[in-house]
Amino acid sequence: MNEKPIIAIMYDFDKTLCTKDMQGYGFIPSLGITEDEFWSYTNEIGHKEHMDSILAYMYAMVKISKDKNIPLLRKKLVETGKKVELFDGVTKWFSRINAYGESLGVCVEHYVISSGLKEIIEGTQIANEFKSIFACEFLYDENGNGVWPKTDVNYTNKTQFVYRINKGVLDVANDNDLNKSMPDDSKRIPFCNMIYIGDGLSDVPCMKMMKAYGGYSIAVYQKKDAKVEDLLQRGRVDYIYPADYSENSGLDTTVKNIIHKMAISETLYREYSKQKHEIELL
Repeated sequence: MNEKPIIAIMYDFDKTLCTKDMQGYGFIPSLGITEDEFWSYTNEIGHKEHMDSILAYMYAMVKISKDKNIPLLRKKLVETGKKVELFDGVTKWFSRINAYGESLGVCVEHYVISSGLKEIIEGTQIANEFKSIFACEFLYDENGNGVWPKTDVNYTNKTQFVYRINKGVLDVANDNDLNKSMPDDSKRIPFCNMIYIGDGLSDVPCMKMMKAYGGYSIAVYQKKDAKVEDLLQRGRVDYIYPADYSENSGLDTTVKNIIHKMAISETLYREYSKQKHEIELL
């Protein structure tokens, strides 16, 4: 047990790290329609065809692009990521949190688990801060046009990716290793070393999972309302904060305190394991 303990911070993206649904920054305007028109069509087709809401928006992207004779190109989606507006403090958040973890002898890793588009996230200025980005993604034909959902990350299957992080099985095509039985002490990142940060109901399954298995969940908001307060009142999250990632903000302070607590717990557990091992050698 000489390697540094690892702490995972997992983030939703839309309205958690950026200010609105990411499709609205560049993709939807490129179609010549409003965000309301796009999401109204998505909701209408989803309701009519009894579709998963995430598959419905991905279908809408393909259908409207085709109808308007606008290629749905991966490189174009990545380019729209440059237009994504991040919340205050996000760009400096990762290096500061990493340095804080380093000062306590732990390694902090960052992951995205989002129902938004991986292609757009990859185009943002913070894409390189994440060890892995789990998000929706298109399959592209020989001409580079998006034709089919390759990965669909909806509200409940977000928890799958928490398990992948837990076991260190980050390849979404690798289900065999994900489903293999594994002793808790051999899992790469224990649940008790995880923090999940999201903005609302779509994140509840992951948030509840954190609370059930000893991790922490935090809901962030732009404007406090009854919905976000209800998450705390019903015990679905541990804390709620404005989406301000600046140094010394409430979110910054609490995440650092959680990391500090996790580092102490790791130190105590390692001391216990060492003493137990020494006795077994007698």
